[in-house]
Amino acid sequence: MSEIEPVGDFRMRARRWLKENLPPAPESFTLDGDEAMWERARVLQRRLYDGGFAGICFPAEYGGQGLTRLHQRAFTEESLPYEMPLMLNMPTFGICAPTILDMGSEEQKRTHLPAVLRGEEILVQFLSEPRGGSDLAGLTTRAERDGDTWILNGSKIWSSGAYAADYALCLARTDWDVPKHQGLTMFLMPVHGPGVTIKRIRQTNGSDEFCQEFFDDVVLPAECVLGEVNGGWAVASRQLYHERTAMGGGSPYFSGARPRIAGEVADLVDLAQRTGQLGDPRVREDIGEARSMRLVEQQLVDRVGQAIGSGAMEPSASSIIRLFRAESVWLQTDLALRIAAAAGVTGDRDGSQGLGRVGADYIYRQANGIAGGSAEMARNVISERVLGMPREYAADRDVPFRDVKQGR
Repeated sequence: MSEIEPVGDFRMRARRWLKENLPPAPESFTLDGDEAMWERARVLQRRLYDGGFAGICFPAEYGGQGLTRLHQRAFTEESLPYEMPLMLNMPTFGICAPTILDMGSEEQKRTHLPAVLRGEEILVQFLSEPRGGSDLAGLTTRAERDGDTWILNGSKIWSSGAYAADYALCLARTDWDVPKHQGLTMFLMPVHGPGVTIKRIRQTNGSDEFCQEFFDDVVLPAECVLGEVNGGWAVASRQLYHERTAMGGGSPYFSGARPRIAGEVADLVDLAQRTGQLGDPRVREDIGEARSMRLVEQQLVDRVGQAIGSGAMEPSASSIIRLFRAESVWLQTDLALRIAAAAGVTGDRDGSQGLGRVGADYIYRQANGIAGGSAEMARNVISERVLGMPREYAADRDVPFRDVKQGR
């Protein structure tokens, strides 16, 4: 077994390579992208792969570098000034690829993970359903066995970037005669195959990255099953762990990071300067509060991540950093609007520092409490699985799913 490169040496090598091979980061970044932006992300990812900097924490046998979180953090810090394939972070690198790594067959891992790291495959999640709310296990999209294949029918929604993806992790019901958690199967399916229709959804802030999918007699071969037939909840639970970790900022699998997030402390200082309020004691207290929250968040991510990695805490503890992240972003977004005041509504939206961008970010603030599982669900997970408090009552527990009353 070869010796792992010291983090300091790796950092210097990455610094030189980034300077020679990647262009400067654009002034602003959005998840909303046309086909050209997605293709650009694929090109950048391939460049990282050819340079030996793709999948830093993925095992070498599947195309990664087999290095540590500290190596990934060093590379992320060095990559901030450069253009990176950030559109691939969620859900491809942060959620779906790690789930395949943990739960997929050897053939699935060797087929899809190298392709992902080369930028050849973009992955998406097909989980939520139009009437499902937060009860993921209550889904009604169904897959029925037909000889050596499965026939998929139903609908999924709120799938980020599905229109640009190649494969999806799709959870479907395969047994209606057992309680809801026991009759699910996860499929690793082509996104643009026959019978799949994708519709984009426009949100209040103008974004249309979310999609709804309709499945009409979609034929899936047996090798599309990820994990075990009727064992899909175990796969979904691992997938949700990676989602909560990624939403909380603790994923070691991201390919770079955004230079700034809406409402970051540096943005609050800039807002105060541009509006002539940096000397105002109230504004300075607000900036200090945001800074304190971010420091606590960063330490929490490290502490919980290390505890889960060592086995000192269960994977469900990822809900702690997911919840805290939401509350941190809410605070920073609220403070940004308070500082910008009316200019947050009437100001120019162009550029990452445009005052009008503050208002647009505020409109989107609630997404941080919904994406990756709602904040309320995170509190339930923390109370029941981390703190050991009594489980919430559920009328459908241990009831065969076909006997569960459905709303109409």
